Amino acid sequence: MRSEIISVATGSRETVHDITAECADFVRTQGDDGLLHIFVPHATAGVALLELGSRSDDDLLAALRDLLPPDDRWRHAHGSPGHGRSHVMPALIPPYATVPVLGGRLALGTWQSIALVDLNVDNRQRQVRLSFLSD
Repeated sequence: MRSEIISVATGSRETVHDITAECADFVRTQGDDGLLHIFVPHATAGVALLELGSRSDDDLLAALRDLLPPDDRWRHAHGSPGHGRSHVMPALIPPYATVPVLGGRLALGTWQSIALVDLNVDNRQRQVRLSFLSD
């Protein structure tokens, strides 16, 4: 298994950050066929495969706001208001995803992208581990 960590600046607001290009660059140099495993070693971020653009990322953030409101209901209460919801989000959007790689290319569907989802406005820098398992 080969592995690399990339850093992603998520800023000071909720974000769905496209990391597809970084993932594609990584697998291009790794080999022919296998699996790319994407893992976020943070308790408040996740990895999603979804269509980006066409405002799907905005729709995802709106849905998460409806499911996990940024208010003071959360028992996990340190950090900015509503921070506890960031600790619940990885149960809905897991901190990992696995994508097939064929011929050194991500085998994503036509409209699929790989995104880091981060509701935690207190941490502005994230790490993402990319691991390639060759067949």
